[in-house]
Amino acid sequence: MPKSSSPIEIFLAPLTKLALKHPEVEAEVIWANSTEWEPQQGTDALLEAEEIPFYAEGLLLEGFQMHYQILADSDLPKDAAHVRLFFWQTDPPTLPTPESELTLIASATWPS
Repeated sequence: MPKSSSPIEIFLAPLTKLALKHPEVEAEVIWANSTEWEPQQGTDALLEAEEIPFYAEGLLLEGFQMHYQILADSDLPKDAAHVRLFFWQTDPPTLPTPESELTLIASATWPS
């Protein structure tokens, strides 16, 4: 009998599929402080495609909440170009809307 997917695996399935279909896509990790969003800095500021679902799953298992945005350039609205992963533990600031040159392909929030 096949193993059933956990709720976290189901939530992250679009990111897993994206990583397989577009291995060149990178994700930006963004953390909430009390009033705003701060992009992660340093050598691990961007995640490679195959790292995206594993990184997110680890933080969800630790009790973080998350929102993701899969974005495309407006001139190629069906081709994913970038992912943003927002993480927080208490009340987050208002989630930002993508810039005008980007098209939101998909997004979801955990817990939804």
